[in-house]
Amino acid sequence: MSFFAGKKILVTGATGFIGFNLLERLLTQGARVRAVVHSREAAVRDPRVEYVRGDLTLMDDCRRAASGVELVFHCAASTSGAAVIERTPLVHVTPNIVMNAQLLEAAYQAGVKKFLWISSSTGYPDTGDRPVAESEMMRGDPYDKYYHVGWMKRYSEILCRTYGEKVTPPMMTVVLRPTNIYGEHDDFDPRTSHVFAALVRKVIERQAPLEVWGTGDDIRDLVHVQDLVDAMLIAMEKVQRHDVFNIGLGKGYSVKDLLRRMLSVEGYTQAQVVFNLSKPTMIPVRMVDISKAEKVLGFSPKIDIDDGIRRTMAWYKKGKGL
Repeated sequence: MSFFAGKKILVTGATGFIGFNLLERLLTQGARVRAVVHSREAAVRDPRVEYVRGDLTLMDDCRRAASGVELVFHCAASTSGAAVIERTPLVHVTPNIVMNAQLLEAAYQAGVKKFLWISSSTGYPDTGDRPVAESEMMRGDPYDKYYHVGWMKRYSEILCRTYGEKVTPPMMTVVLRPTNIYGEHDDFDPRTSHVFAALVRKVIERQAPLEVWGTGDDIRDLVHVQDLVDAMLIAMEKVQRHDVFNIGLGKGYSVKDLLRRMLSVEGYTQAQVVFNLSKPTMIPVRMVDISKAEKVLGFSPKIDIDDGIRRTMAWYKKGKGL
């Protein structure tokens, strides 16, 4: 029997990219899910899902969401792509800190057994072309363009550790730091999408010219959302004390390489690619060391980049009726 069978589980951000994929997987595990939705409509219709509409920046809504659940997967976040962060660097700071702090407190008051939060690799200092390990989070400021969001992530991680280690009795907390996440149900909105989804949309639309922000030399370690969900489920089941784990593919790919692979899959071999150096980009190289997750969790990503590209592009085209 699955560890999650029959358990009452809270999933925040249930209509978002990570939350939607997690919700679908939990239902296959026999869980009873309470799903928090905010501005979007519920996408998964199932009698085992109790939907709660709420704003997690409001304490009363946090208390209502956390009441009576055993486990919390906190996937809700205020997030966006490079363009929004460049224009309004503080846009995600206050909403996320308020949301994270209040949901942790509400979960603690409700007697939640374990709380898993999705952080990110934006909190790390710049380590050049070397993969960064979990222990390096506080060794200097975050990369300058991530300064605001990076410190927000760091503070939220400190809150998780506070509840997991520094109060009596503690509430078990687990933090995952994924790299760039991609896959089915990603955000493909040109106003808010990240680089992978933006490239998928441009290639499938056969945009001409096909504009790439920056030089295309930026290197990213990308993890498919289903691999991230695997890691979330494993960590929730196995981890028995406060801990933090990097989650990624364990290797990096340049934006140019990703685009080349997408163009090949789509058969768009004559694309006129233009690199726009005036557009905002983020850190030149970001890779993470996943050896701790491999050793402690037994986590190993199953979806390589080529399979992930094919799956994501096929899903996007199906949704567009192409």
